[in-house]
Amino acid sequence: MPSSESTRRRVAGVLLHPTSLPGPYGVGDLGDELIAFLDWASSAGMGVWQVLPLNPAGYGNSPYGCLSSVAGNPLLISPQRLLQEGLILADAIAQVPSFPTDHVDYAAAVTWKTALLRGAFKRFETSGAPDMRRALSLFEAEEREWLDDYALFMALKERTEEKPWWEWENTLAKREPAATRKARKELNDDIRFHKFAQFLFFRQWKTIRDAARSRRIRIIGDVPIYVATDSADVWANRDLFQLDEDAQPIVVAGVPPDYFSATGQRWGNPLYRWDRLKETGYQWWITRIKTNLQLADVIRLDHFRGFAAYWEIPANEPTAVNGRWMPGPGVALFDAIRNALGDLPLIAEDLGFITPEVNELRLATRLPGMRVLQFGFSTPDSPHLPHRFEHHTVVYTGTHDNDTARGWFERAPAPERELARMYLGDDCADFAWALIRAAYTSVADTAIIPAQDILGLGSEARMNTPGDANHNWTWRVAAGSLSAAHAERMRKLAEISGRV
Repeated sequence: MPSSESTRRRVAGVLLHPTSLPGPYGVGDLGDELIAFLDWASSAGMGVWQVLPLNPAGYGNSPYGCLSSVAGNPLLISPQRLLQEGLILADAIAQVPSFPTDHVDYAAAVTWKTALLRGAFKRFETSGAPDMRRALSLFEAEEREWLDDYALFMALKERTEEKPWWEWENTLAKREPAATRKARKELNDDIRFHKFAQFLFFRQWKTIRDAARSRRIRIIGDVPIYVATDSADVWANRDLFQLDEDAQPIVVAGVPPDYFSATGQRWGNPLYRWDRLKETGYQWWITRIKTNLQLADVIRLDHFRGFAAYWEIPANEPTAVNGRWMPGPGVALFDAIRNALGDLPLIAEDLGFITPEVNELRLATRLPGMRVLQFGFSTPDSPHLPHRFEHHTVVYTGTHDNDTARGWFERAPAPERELARMYLGDDCADFAWALIRAAYTSVADTAIIPAQDILGLGSEARMNTPGDANHNWTWRVAAGSLSAAHAERMRKLAEISGRV
């Protein structure tokens, strides 16, 4: 968490995305299970809850490849809250499909939830309360800067059976004014539905933020550096991205060969035209950060090193091997954001291939960096080991991209397991707990533990495997598994390490 010497506060927290919460509706949501989780985190002495991006997921259900970088994910809207507000009747959720409880079946959950939200919208249209109608009108006015384009984009995707925007009718793909005016008129009902769904999401999320504040828990959100090609962001702002005349990326994002992959990672996101963004005073980024700060107290900036220099891959390359480093916007972007919004409640995800220029940018922006204990045992005296930390650091046992702590130890090369045993001074029979203890007792201001590690789970509970597009983001915590005993154990450790 951002802090200074005079305001330094040691805190601990938990990493758990809302989709991973238990509940009967196929996917975790913003209902009572989330309030119960906040109660649990508070009882565990935690002052931080970290989430993944809360935007509507796109290809592969990834929260890092969203249909919009500012909209909320309608899949998280709580049916329970809709019932309480009279937007649905009890019979709408009386016969819930038999969803799996240990993972998210996204196809089934999206189909059911979309039908439910459509029903809520129809009921609102015919009998919505006057105060809610006024609240919706105010929301539409305040968020018009992004909401109008997003709602039209989603309505057009539905009309075209989810085709990517560059396969739409050419006049719509190019956003010719006459074509968009006609589409807004023809799709008025669908556009209003998508605005209504966003209204519900932000309304329910405000309840969650208020509940977190009342428990003295700060929320850390997540903003990926890049956006998906098939997104409202790129469709509405083609000139800000490196695209050809057919709206296809000329170059794409990724990282060179690293810890995760011998051929690197070819993410495929379009790269920014930083020169054009600079000409506009970085307004698109300012709007993005401003809107995401409605969702969180602090934002983790994913792939921070890309703001110093980014890996540019020709779009026709099948892997990330044949790329090159290109200069990012540097401190000018952060100066523009600070001038527009004030202080920067940001965390720099400074993982991967880190050069002196990346460290210089982080220091110039005065942002805390990240350390991941699992990375600490690949080499002696690693910067990811606690004795190398500075106070202004957020330490994790692992992130959403890592295996669980137990899973890592069971699969790690023998030399790394031996270094772990030597460093932790433990036989590592309970490796997850040994790693949690190392994080909590480190000098890092903030220690964040994935829920899977608190539960001591293995690789079956891994959230994401980079490079695998088909088997990620589905894990759900079993109901009641985050117990009072877990909370007591975490709180005692927080007390003796000064994190309560």
